[in-house]
Amino acid sequence: MSGHWQDQREGGNRFWLGVLVAATLRFGHGFMRRFLYLISLYYFLRRGSERRASRAYLTRLFGRRASLLQVFKHIHYFATTMLDRIYLLAHGERDFEFEVTGLEQLQHYLGQGRGVLLVGTHQGSFEALRALAARCPDAPLRVLLDKQKTPVITELLEALAPEVGAAVIDISQGGAAVTLAMAETCRAGGMVALLADRGRAHETLRRVDFLGEPAPFPIGPWLLASTLQVPVMLCFGLYRGGRRYALSFELFSERVDIPRAARHQVLDEILRHYAQRLEHYARLEPYNWFNFYDFWQQDSAPASAVHARALREA
Repeated sequence: MSGHWQDQREGGNRFWLGVLVAATLRFGHGFMRRFLYLISLYYFLRRGSERRASRAYLTRLFGRRASLLQVFKHIHYFATTMLDRIYLLAHGERDFEFEVTGLEQLQHYLGQGRGVLLVGTHQGSFEALRALAARCPDAPLRVLLDKQKTPVITELLEALAPEVGAAVIDISQGGAAVTLAMAETCRAGGMVALLADRGRAHETLRRVDFLGEPAPFPIGPWLLASTLQVPVMLCFGLYRGGRRYALSFELFSERVDIPRAARHQVLDEILRHYAQRLEHYARLEPYNWFNFYDFWQQDSAPASAVHARALREA
């Protein structure tokens, strides 16, 4: 389970993914879910690296060796949320049941007109954030995504909802363009959402404790938060089985300040707090963790290079 998560190949090819999307919309949600066990079994058998990463994570979480049945359940949860993405983009939340907590607090900060930064993780369904459209119709939502990581899936899903694709801020564009787009959205009183648990290649990471062992987390999202100077809320869209999702929002900080004189200390405090909330939700819904690689060894650059970058940026 070595290497960087960005080196993982995209699951499936354009033809078969296109067939899956078309069949899903043609035959309906319930019909396709019957076939999802076969699809999950295929990936369980074919993707050995992801299977081993799942078992290692579940073993660490449960404190005992995870069974293959538990690993299969983990993969099947992921497949289910991917299938649900098609329906969420094509039809919105009409076929789903959402339990939403923390919405009033989110609306309170949106009411201040400064915008809100939503920070999530690769847990559950980030697509569940689309449910905000009906609940916060006056606040535009833009999402930071790396379109280069899964270009085929991104292209197919955006074809279902072009307006959603237009609202994506492509993080592969580079720092200045991304920061400007985020700032413009916040000035308009909108929301910007990003995932902060994976470091991209060559990104500076710092290690804090997560599930009993130091794990590397990127500092970039928190430097962006410090630049924007808007309220930061954590968001989690956890799959609860059937067609049920739990969408929760919780205040992380009314404003993130990272003074240069205490940069490393403050960053470590921020990352520890973030990691603690990830661990809370991982224990609450174990099979919603969708980082199918060795998360604790995700930084592929030598430690000396990472340390050198940190010193340059200090």
